[in-house]
Amino acid sequence: MKIQINTDHNIEGNERLQAFLENKITNALGRFENHITRIELHLSDDNAGKSGPDDKRCLLEARLEGREPLSVTANSETVESAVNSAIEKIKKVLTTALEKMSH
Repeated sequence: MKIQINTDHNIEGNERLQAFLENKITNALGRFENHITRIELHLSDDNAGKSGPDDKRCLLEARLEGREPLSVTANSETVESAVNSAIEKIKKVLTTALEKMSH
């Protein structure tokens, strides 16, 4: 499972953040790794540096072998909580999709 992390110009995508997010995604989605070819995470700050409610956005896209990509979006006040919400959402979407594939 390849993990690709993208940030907009308002969020610093340094090595520490990349490593933290890759570890978090690997741990959270490890049980799906036989089905996932790639995970793409896109982080953005919708208010461009100004504080505001739910201005951090995380788009998480999972690419499954032989299927269209599945994606979810979560907004929150912090990058970490937006990522956590998106991971929980994608776990539900993946579980449903894989259950449908097995029937």
